[in-house]
Amino acid sequence: MPTPRIAIIGAGPGGLTCARILQQHGITAAVHDLDASRTVRSQGGTLDMHPDSGQHALREAGLWEAFLTQARPEGKQMRLVGRDGRILFDAIPPEADTTEGNPEIDRGQLRDLLLDSLKPDTVHWGHKLIRAEALGNGTHRLHFTDGTSTDADLVVGADGAWSKVRRLLSDATPRYTGVTFVETGLNDADTRHLRLAELTGNGTMMALDNNLGFVAQRNSGGHIRVYVGMRTEEDWHQRTGLDLTDTAAVREALLKKFTGWSPDLLDFITRTDTGYTNRPLFALPVPHTWAHTPGVTLLGDAAHLMSPFSGMGANLAMLDGTDLAHALVKSPTIDDAIHAYEVLLQPRSVAAAEGAAEGINSAFAHDSATQTLAHMTQHH
Repeated sequence: MPTPRIAIIGAGPGGLTCARILQQHGITAAVHDLDASRTVRSQGGTLDMHPDSGQHALREAGLWEAFLTQARPEGKQMRLVGRDGRILFDAIPPEADTTEGNPEIDRGQLRDLLLDSLKPDTVHWGHKLIRAEALGNGTHRLHFTDGTSTDADLVVGADGAWSKVRRLLSDATPRYTGVTFVETGLNDADTRHLRLAELTGNGTMMALDNNLGFVAQRNSGGHIRVYVGMRTEEDWHQRTGLDLTDTAAVREALLKKFTGWSPDLLDFITRTDTGYTNRPLFALPVPHTWAHTPGVTLLGDAAHLMSPFSGMGANLAMLDGTDLAHALVKSPTIDDAIHAYEVLLQPRSVAAAEGAAEGINSAFAHDSATQTLAHMTQHH
């Protein structure tokens, strides 16, 4: 294949994995990201790396040993708590278990690992895509908000939930799942919030019942990230005249929704160190597929945005990036590479998205406490 001009839109785990593996094979790809710099915003919570997807991608990218220095095997602990605060189920990984299963890593640490593995100037920061103009023969001219443009033989849409690149392939747009998370957090939890740290354990604690729930996740550095979840209207706050910037008012509104829950669980709401961030959850329609289009493809959330109850989002994105890079290395033309990659991508992403839809519907249901306990007992 003549040296192709490859533009990856989005510096998330999937796009960076693709760029890294291409570089290992002597193929240059430019990554364009809308953020002004790598440090401009938090990358979110913790991820569990699955053996056949995220871990596989890290090995293929030559980053497995570096990953192990930051991974938290103890983060695999999974705990279910009743609305009364009693621990109903607790799956604790064996102490000797370091790489078996799905060790955890913070999203920010994973992204830094990938960024640091790339050649300098691979990522073009502050490059927010406005539009992609088709020039014929599968080439596109990409126009960015800073007034610059670049031509590409392959445009890879790794630009997340609200992907601009997806519009070249599909009319699909993410839909509200019916569930909203209000994110909050605890700093220095093991000394400042000892009771809540003990209730969380070393991994993830969930308390789910009657369309409501708490998910508390251990992050590195003593931080616990908390998601207060509820099945509700997307504009739930507007309907009640709630100002989301009014911390005290949001606290009172959440406490009212969780009337009758254990005081320990309610402390996850009241003892916030970070305030509250409203996060309605969206997903693409299932199945989301598209007709082959020369010079364009998608990976990660741009291709298969799904609820976090799949546990697969970042893992699938990294597997997508790995498979696309390998297809480009092995195929005689870009078109052949896109075909080879999309044959792998679409069936598995449809299956994962179906599972994610089932997962969120059972986690936020009238009988979610019973369903979740049965699921955990069966799978651990």
